[in-house]
Amino acid sequence: MAPRDAPHGNGLIGLDWGTTSLRAYRMDTTGQVLETRQRPWGIMRLPQPNETRAKTDSPTSGFELAFAESCGDWLDADPTLPVIACGMVGSAQGWKEAAYLELPLPLTRIGERLTVIERPGHAPVHVAPGLIQRQGLPNVMRGEETQILGVVDGLGNEASADEELLIGLPGTHSKWVSVSLGSAPSRTVQDARVTHFETFMTGEVYAALRGHTILGRTMSATPDADPAAFERGVRVAAEPTGAAGPLSTIFSTRTLGLTGALAPSSQADYLSGLLIGHEVGALAGLLRARGAHPRLLLCGEPDLCQRYMLALRLHGLPEPTLAEQATARGLWRLALAARLIEASTTETPP
Repeated sequence: MAPRDAPHGNGLIGLDWGTTSLRAYRMDTTGQVLETRQRPWGIMRLPQPNETRAKTDSPTSGFELAFAESCGDWLDADPTLPVIACGMVGSAQGWKEAAYLELPLPLTRIGERLTVIERPGHAPVHVAPGLIQRQGLPNVMRGEETQILGVVDGLGNEASADEELLIGLPGTHSKWVSVSLGSAPSRTVQDARVTHFETFMTGEVYAALRGHTILGRTMSATPDADPAAFERGVRVAAEPTGAAGPLSTIFSTRTLGLTGALAPSSQADYLSGLLIGHEVGALAGLLRARGAHPRLLLCGEPDLCQRYMLALRLHGLPEPTLAEQATARGLWRLALAARLIEASTTETPP
């Protein structure tokens, strides 16, 4: 459903609402982030109204309560601010389900298909759709599409005509997204198209192996960072000893510990290196098979991106560009595409 609100000129509230956390951005009329708040209220761990709240006019649902306590005062100060959200808040388990859009598609098309959560007497929330890839094994994303838009927009005039981008979004479910740019000299973000993406459950598998298998039994509960152990894991995944794949090599986390070659405090980083190394190795193989040589970009937590940069280097892939503030920038661009806000002649996005 397309937004029905007239464009506003007072700024924007953007929400990055995932499974385990909620991040709220208050932006001015040029897209600059004025304030950021992070709360531990993802869709699976919402705050619950207590009896005192239930007897008042306060929100009674977990979503309403999380929303009100995250950014309600911003709307109290300016009720005209439009609100846009991305992430798992639009999933079947979220506040209201937003449809998936099928690939390939232009990035800005995402902003034309927002789902509206009506809040009688209050500002509605506009939710971004996810993306679905049906070719081969189905693949989906929610929230990453907004990061992609922000990354591409942040390139400005740096990107070359007809350039192919591969955007890495490391995390619980790492995404590697292929984006095709337009060829016109006056190319803008409107010309960019998402064509394909891969998902690697690296972060979730790492957490599961540490917490629910025998590998975690010999690890320190709170290990110190060990970059050398991480690099060792990446190298094992890249060498002939890693050819058997992660289901074989991860057992070396235990055997290296049993033989005294890997301290308990180093085993978590070694396992992280193995898994990230196998992910990047698989990615390198896919690129070779396609004969593709895209420009690489990374967007995510700085420490995690540094780990991926090392793995990319050891697998012979080009040094990636690091992108920052992608989600806030992407939310701003979606709001522009949806005509929730008006473009400013002095606009300097986040």
